[in-house]
Amino acid sequence: MSEKAKRNRLVQARLTPAEYDRIFKKLSKTTCHNLSDYMRKVLLDKAVTVNIRNQSLDDFMSEMVRLRTELNAIGNNYNQLVKRLHAIEQVSEIKEWLTLNESARKLLLSKVEEIKAKIAQINDKWLQS
Repeated sequence: MSEKAKRNRLVQARLTPAEYDRIFKKLSKTTCHNLSDYMRKVLLDKAVTVNIRNQSLDDFMSEMVRLRTELNAIGNNYNQLVKRLHAIEQVSEIKEWLTLNESARKLLLSKVEEIKAKIAQINDKWLQS
């Protein structure tokens, strides 16, 4: 459109609330900034860029965020155990530390296995597509 051509023609349409909501849902999935821009592109057969969400990727990412949070907590607990080890002065305290260390190690290994299983599950799902 040239710089001198101004949009001075108004087009109106009456819609039901359901129709209006349907148009806004479609608008929200595009890169258009406002309803006028979206309607103009649709009516004039211009390209409308639609954002597509990959649900399996969204699920994978939310699961990875959850696992990362758990791994961070396990790592913090492990760091605290190591600090306690450096402060130990008696043999009985070393035995207690070893017991705590073993439980933390088992928890860490189980979370690593959970991550591996989730990655394999997502991999299988993507390979089927």
